[in-house]
Amino acid sequence: MSRARSAVPAGALAALAALLAGCAAPSPPTQDAAPPHGRPAAWTNSIGMAFVQVPAGTFSMGGVESPEALAQAYPTLEPRRFTDLADEQPAHTVHISRAFYLGRHEVTVGQFRRFIDASGYVPESVADGTGGYGYNAQYDPATTRRGDAFEGRDPRYSWRNPGFAQGDDHPVVNVTWNDAQALAAWLSRTEGHRYRLPTEAEWEYACRAGTRTRYPHGDDPKGLAQMANVFDQAAAPLWARWQQHALKGNDGYAFTAPVGSYAPNAFGLYDMLGNAWEWVADWHGDDYYAQSPSYDPQGPAEGSVRVRRGGSWHTWSFYARCGYRNWNSPQTRYTLVGIRLARD
Repeated sequence: MSRARSAVPAGALAALAALLAGCAAPSPPTQDAAPPHGRPAAWTNSIGMAFVQVPAGTFSMGGVESPEALAQAYPTLEPRRFTDLADEQPAHTVHISRAFYLGRHEVTVGQFRRFIDASGYVPESVADGTGGYGYNAQYDPATTRRGDAFEGRDPRYSWRNPGFAQGDDHPVVNVTWNDAQALAAWLSRTEGHRYRLPTEAEWEYACRAGTRTRYPHGDDPKGLAQMANVFDQAAAPLWARWQQHALKGNDGYAFTAPVGSYAPNAFGLYDMLGNAWEWVADWHGDDYYAQSPSYDPQGPAEGSVRVRRGGSWHTWSFYARCGYRNWNSPQTRYTLVGIRLARD
């Protein structure tokens, strides 16, 4: 769906300081032997999060096709959507100078629960009493000022309840950027390794995995139905007003899918597109690409909104491209937004 800025509430947040020191001892991490045929080495942490090593490398980040080419590929969208992409410009060469570990999957409900139980951390949707967003079959977007696809904020919605059923192997959603930072800080402290959100450049490099096409599988949006959990015929009947934007295929899930339900990319990473939007470390800047350093860019030094990448189970194919950028305030909790962590 189209992006929207969220207002940043006033006042400093103390969420990241709410972790308990006397938490239960985690299971020891395990390091897999390097597999044959050049596949990345894998590493599993104390709460069951698997990581793969992403090698250092160089790629072309950003850049967008002409409005004419995009209009041909996405015929159901109005022309303004093809011209409102200035923050994807210009294409620029980026060098990722160091290998890093990236989560093989998005953080799952079960993994986030283990973090909550062991640390005592209270997620923002609960701590501030305002809740999150959720699916409600009786909710009509046309009756609201914003026309949002989901109901909220409401205290009944949180990471525990996005309005639809999830198993422990589904990606956790309704989590804020600050919640993601809290998870990374707790893991860093308990395991002695530095966990963090990936930078936006690391994320796009890992998503592309050596490709320069719209999606890792190529340019054809139709291929997403077999490669990612996005807005398609499984979800379209629940949102009649947007049915024309749904892929013609069916990926098998109207809401989130268990992580790893589709084929991995060339780096061995699953669900880089679809299932849940993923927070990255960077502040967003409309003109940042024009001044981005070529080596290991970290994003603007300050800002009001943080970048999220990759699209979700409810995202139209145009917005699930490798290069598409979206953003929200760090306090935003939404039924489409989740986490993928990096580890140095």
